[in-house]
Amino acid sequence: MPNVLVIDDERMICDLIKQALGRLDISVDTAENAMGGIHQFENGDYDLVITDVRMPGVDGHTVVHHIRKSKRDKTPVIGVSGTPWLLQNGDFDEVFSKPFAIQSLIEKVRDLTKMTESADRPLPAAVGSF
Repeated sequence: MPNVLVIDDERMICDLIKQALGRLDISVDTAENAMGGIHQFENGDYDLVITDVRMPGVDGHTVVHHIRKSKRDKTPVIGVSGTPWLLQNGDFDEVFSKPFAIQSLIEKVRDLTKMTESADRPLPAAVGSF
């Protein structure tokens, strides 16, 4: 089962992603700011990190730079932001502009964590776009 860390200062976004990925038996931890996310990354074992780019104080660019300089520098990182012009950073493995279709995010999570097709269960209709 993949372990994913979601970092976003908007609790609703963390909860939505956690709910959607949890339905696919993906373990999800969340952090509401970049420093908390960096701390969790250092103390956890994550297959993927999803981070908002624009957050108060330390931002998602700092998160991805920290990961790329760590011992686990190959950990895939997805950047998301309501300001897509801030996503022009080659350190991210994938970028999503808010709003995004949750199904597109799920497909990218499956791809980056190498989930097998046996985990290819459809989402309930209640989980759609964000």
